[in-house]
Amino acid sequence: MQIKLLAIGKTDHASIQDLIREYSSRLGYYIRFDLEVIPDLKNTKSISETTQKEKEGELILKKIQTSDELILLDERGKTFTSMEFSDYLQKKMNAGLRQLIFVIGGPYGFSEAVYSRANGKISLSKMTFSHQMIRPFFIEQIYRAFTILRNEPYHHE
Repeated sequence: MQIKLLAIGKTDHASIQDLIREYSSRLGYYIRFDLEVIPDLKNTKSISETTQKEKEGELILKKIQTSDELILLDERGKTFTSMEFSDYLQKKMNAGLRQLIFVIGGPYGFSEAVYSRANGKISLSKMTFSHQMIRPFFIEQIYRAFTILRNEPYHHE
């Protein structure tokens, strides 16, 4: 199985980019992982929130194959402990998925078309995080999940 993280908009902060690189590199030891950034839309001040979500949604859906499992990182999604998330990933691997795609949407969330295509939603917290900060947090959680699955001494419970 391959895990892909799709995200709208680039990360400007060097320290966030460093964390993303660090945990992406660590994760590569366990599974094929790819972070793909979909560029921000231009001239968003002149379009409505709904139109922006629809245009971003079209860009997201172009990246998805029929066989891909699509999971949205969404504030209304299911929450997991780190242990539960590791079990969740193990079940996805056992199901024989070729590619599991997680998506971090734009500032206004996802279009109805993306929600319709999604196979599920996950929330990392009831708190709101910036779209840039959520990237290293989530990649670290995927890494943590694999260390749990391998009984490695990274996670303490």
